[in-house]
Amino acid sequence: MKKQVLFIQGGGAGTHDEWDNKLVDSLRRELGPGYDVRYPRMPNEADPTYSTWKAALAEEIAGLDDGAILMGHSIGGTVLINALAGSPLNRKLAGIFLIAAPFVGAGGWPSEDIQPTADLGARLPPKTPVHLYHGSEDDIAPFAHVDLYERAIPGAIVHRLHGRDHQLNDDLAEVAAGVRALK
Repeated sequence: MKKQVLFIQGGGAGTHDEWDNKLVDSLRRELGPGYDVRYPRMPNEADPTYSTWKAALAEEIAGLDDGAILMGHSIGGTVLINALAGSPLNRKLAGIFLIAAPFVGAGGWPSEDIQPTADLGARLPPKTPVHLYHGSEDDIAPFAHVDLYERAIPGAIVHRLHGRDHQLNDDLAEVAAGVRALK
């Protein structure tokens, strides 16, 4: 049986078809045939809201089996981690992966939609590894945001990728290696 990976895109006009599709192509190529990488089009990608994306995310997660891997890029990662912290899941996850996700809260980005949680890490599904990937040359979500996530999610596995941009140069080899290493 193939392992399920749910990839949540970032926001912005054309992101699904012109930007993050390259990340998903890289991930599929690196993971190979043993993985079912799902890549849904999120609603109103040009102007995403937390409530709309959280609802769409809940629908997608409901269609997954126990042991699925959740992954979000950019604002998709921000929505993912905050939604998981805000609503308990009725299934076990194999891992959570954030790629170049902006941090919302003290020191990070402000948000009218997302209420920062002081105990973000404690609210995540227990015993689920969290991997954080961020490129040092990210000109959209500051590189320092990975440090904010590291403090907010004790035990998170941080991957600081030097010389990589917001799209990790369209190369998710390190992310795929993290997925393959899951127990």
